[in-house]
Amino acid sequence: MNKEMRKRQKPQRRQYAIKTATKRTALALTATTTATATTIRTPTAPPNRVTVNNEFVRTMAIVADSADSVAVVVANDKKAQSCCANDEQCCNNCRQQQQPDRQQHLRPTQSLTLSPQQQQSQQQQQRQGCEQHVQRHLRSWPGQRSKFSAWLLTTVFIVAICLVQSAHTNLLFGNLLSCSNEGEVVQITELKITSKCYQCTCKNGFVNCEKGSCPPIDDCYLLDPKPRDTCCKKCKGCIYRGVPYPSGSEWSDPEDPCKTYKCVASVVTETTMKCFNQCDDEHVIPPKPGECCPTCQGCKINGQMVAEGQEVVGSIDDRCMVCQCSQNELTCAKKTCPILQCPISKQTQNPNECCPRCTEQREFMPVYGKCIFNNKVYYDKTQFMPDRCTNCTCSNGTSICQRNTCPILECSPEYQEMDGCCPRCITSEVRNECIHKGVTYMNNETWNLGPCRSCRCIAGQIRCSEMRCPPLKCNSNEVKKTLPGECCPRCIETPGTCTVFGDPHFKTFDGKFFSFQGSCKYLLTADCHDKTFSIRLTNDGRGTKRSSWAKTVTLKMRGMRVTLGQKMRVKVNGSLVILPYSGATDTPIVNIERLGEHIMLQTDLGLKLEWDGNNFLQVTAPTAYKKKLCGLCGNYNGIGRDDLSSRDGNNHTDKEVWRFANSWKEGGPKACSRRVEKISARPNCKERKANAACRWLRESEVFGNCDNRLNPNNYFDACKMDVCECPNRMCHCDSFAAYVHECRRLGVEVSEEWRKRTKCPAGMWRRNVTKMALLQHHQHIGGGGGGGVVVGSGVRSGAQARRRKHHQQQKQQAQQQLERQLQLHVPKSLLAHKSPNRTPPPLH
Repeated sequence: MNKEMRKRQKPQRRQYAIKTATKRTALALTATTTATATTIRTPTAPPNRVTVNNEFVRTMAIVADSADSVAVVVANDKKAQSCCANDEQCCNNCRQQQQPDRQQHLRPTQSLTLSPQQQQSQQQQQRQGCEQHVQRHLRSWPGQRSKFSAWLLTTVFIVAICLVQSAHTNLLFGNLLSCSNEGEVVQITELKITSKCYQCTCKNGFVNCEKGSCPPIDDCYLLDPKPRDTCCKKCKGCIYRGVPYPSGSEWSDPEDPCKTYKCVASVVTETTMKCFNQCDDEHVIPPKPGECCPTCQGCKINGQMVAEGQEVVGSIDDRCMVCQCSQNELTCAKKTCPILQCPISKQTQNPNECCPRCTEQREFMPVYGKCIFNNKVYYDKTQFMPDRCTNCTCSNGTSICQRNTCPILECSPEYQEMDGCCPRCITSEVRNECIHKGVTYMNNETWNLGPCRSCRCIAGQIRCSEMRCPPLKCNSNEVKKTLPGECCPRCIETPGTCTVFGDPHFKTFDGKFFSFQGSCKYLLTADCHDKTFSIRLTNDGRGTKRSSWAKTVTLKMRGMRVTLGQKMRVKVNGSLVILPYSGATDTPIVNIERLGEHIMLQTDLGLKLEWDGNNFLQVTAPTAYKKKLCGLCGNYNGIGRDDLSSRDGNNHTDKEVWRFANSWKEGGPKACSRRVEKISARPNCKERKANAACRWLRESEVFGNCDNRLNPNNYFDACKMDVCECPNRMCHCDSFAAYVHECRRLGVEVSEEWRKRTKCPAGMWRRNVTKMALLQHHQHIGGGGGGGVVVGSGVRSGAQARRRKHHQQQKQQAQQQLERQLQLHVPKSLLAHKSPNRTPPPLH
């Protein structure tokens, strides 16, 4: 009896095992990801664990966005994080059975390193073996249901393998991690990485982590196994005469300074340096003791100055001829390319570089006392020739190779031919002039081809040099920019911007967001150090008890007062002006013009003011004013948490915004449109309605996926506040327009389709103050190139039309009420025989 019960229970257990294995396989598909993952947002709440470089950690993950920049994301799939990405548990038994067979067939001369293609082929063979093992195991299950379940499990397993192999960077789900301290370093203790690997800062409302600097390993073919406590990959070093050298190091022979050595991936290349001069004989300095090549006095090549430490390619026909400036002396020599570990099929040659590089990298298995070269193992003291011009010897795990350095030729490449390992000139004709683009140049004459190239005529041959720009890495608040007349770019700090929009909301120069509804005149920003300018902002309550909007903006500098007002009105020293305006002097102090829906004011100090004639204002200050400004826009010192500093120097919290803002009040009580103490409490607002009106900021495709560059949370909160203050109008469009403006400033392309999706019209929309405290702005119509034609009569005519319509409606309602009363109290006989001119009897 017990045996029969056991037989009946076995198929059920096997079916449960099939369901569990199928579920594991499906979860494995979701958990698979790569190191360079992009973010796909989902509306679910963030979980407790995410993936960092295919390892699960708590709460957050660092995901590579480029070679040096990464982003922090919050994952959304809890189940996927608890399973193995490749489902290795299903095949452990099979792999253990296959592993001894693989070890038996491993020969000493076989390659100990595997390329990615070989690794992929090996993994496919293992999976096929595992699949066969699973199928053999499933064939032993009796019954039709077991066969169908076995077929289903095998199919799901094969599909899982295919999807895992084709997984790309979009399989990591999550949300970018938000932050509030703009420009400051963010400490993330939950991540299983050390601080020396990544540095995380707050940029545009998101945590942006940049990888620490690591030594270059572009030309490395063999890598050391990366320890867990290190951040950078390390190339295999060399041992020469008992002294260890890291990969990439160069040194010279103390007895012969012209004999140089270079270590690259456990290969030491020994060469003899070839020198050449790029200056006249009278400027040549003999080589100093311990040096090989003579130098040229002054860092100048072909008439162009060379910066300290900068390298210059001596000839664009032979990019191995390199000159370098050191201590105002120019040293020129021909480089010899190091011997590479990778085979020729795995090498690539950049036309702008001297030496080839390996196209892939591999981690190697340590083989003590032996050398690994070109995927082969050589015993100690073994000699071999990678090519006919190179001789190598294995010595204590390092391949030491001698390579000849070809001489420097004065003839151009078209007059050269190969002679053994090196080329030689095939003509002996010597000329004293050169012709370039129809211009004749004499011997040793130089000319420039641009900021980076210059040429010299040498014995009838044109030799052009090219400056080489060093690698440049800029900070998060800097951009690469090449100045006019210069060859190499520089890191230029971006100017600071302060933005005012909506009800009103402020974003300081250092990225601090706050909202302040004062209705007075305030010092927006000013040069508190040298007193070169000041900008004042006047807010207007517009008949409301709480809200306010920017009414006018006044710039004062050098005795000039420029006021930007409503309806695109511009006043200079109290007089209306027509745009464009640049003043009467030959050297204008300000330049004001109309650009689309905004007025752009530029000063010779570098200040820029952008005003939409309604409530949006953006002030741009150059970096020369850093740590010199004060006012509502902050002190512009790169730190956002101290931007709420009052006039007396005290720093306030977010709950004390009113104290901070009122300290920068200007003009006294007369400059206020309402008394400060009469500000009403925050009105009750329906959260669902506010979220519905502002939901477009959560739709990334509406604004060109700008949420990858700029965090919309602050604009979303500002939008909700405006909707609560103005429930039946389009006040939320202020936040949309401000967000789009900032996205475009950051280089994100946002089309005008966002207005159709959000139903926000172009320009300004009409707002009027009603009994329900509905806030409306005045509408304007802009002119073409002038200052804008202001239409003020349209507002008055519209109000008169509304009053007439209201009176007509009241008259019609009174007439209808009178007719209803007549029908109730007057006999029908009287109404039937009354004449048109007869007056009905009075009502009782």
